[in-house]
Amino acid sequence: MSRLLLNCDIGESFGNWTLGLDAEVMPFIDCANIACGFHAGDPGIMRKTVALALANGVRIGAHPAYQDLAGFGRRSMSYSPQEIQDLLHYQIGALDGICRAQGGRVEYVKPHGAMYNDMMAKPTQLRAVIQAVAAYDPQLPLMLMATRDNSAAQALGDEFGVTLWFEAFADRAYDSAGHLVSRQLPGAVHHDAQTILQQALTIARGETLTASDGSALLLHANTLCVHGDNASSVAAVQRIREALNQQSGL
Repeated sequence: MSRLLLNCDIGESFGNWTLGLDAEVMPFIDCANIACGFHAGDPGIMRKTVALALANGVRIGAHPAYQDLAGFGRRSMSYSPQEIQDLLHYQIGALDGICRAQGGRVEYVKPHGAMYNDMMAKPTQLRAVIQAVAAYDPQLPLMLMATRDNSAAQALGDEFGVTLWFEAFADRAYDSAGHLVSRQLPGAVHHDAQTILQQALTIARGETLTASDGSALLLHANTLCVHGDNASSVAAVQRIREALNQQSGL
């Protein structure tokens, strides 16, 4: 990839409950991480979100999670490596089927919530996730967190022949290792629109951020996660989109 792609978690409504401003944010992103029914979404929401992504020319990614609808997939759960692979294949396959019925396809995978965090903390789980993607379709890239040192994850990707897309965040603070500062700590989440825009552009230019301990942090990222769950966040995504287009000469 020659430029930083904007990705957004999307399709997270369920039944009569609406979450996020999917239609408003979709025109400004490159990649839609669509919930697959285990933490959010349902067959109808998945179908509508796929149709919205296809209408806007946005890449469709499977956003699988632990089977935790009540906890929105944010609670860590104990699964064996084989069970992790089963969860992934079930959810990727469901979304892929809905995509194919509309003339599209799943183009990458980004795990959600606790599954995402656990795979970044546990090498055996990351191996299980990468192995699951390779078994389903080795042409599907896997999205995971960019840190100060991506070499261990990259080695696993190379072992299974899976392309890795490293992801950064414009609205989160980082520690010296390149991990996200816990939301329980002050300053973990950036709320000022200008700060978020500046961090996005710093990452896009390949320049260093300032970690929570004051050290310089360089993140080699392919994609930037943005949020579209309220009107102000959609406006921020639009500003980031416009700034990245100007930077790329588009």
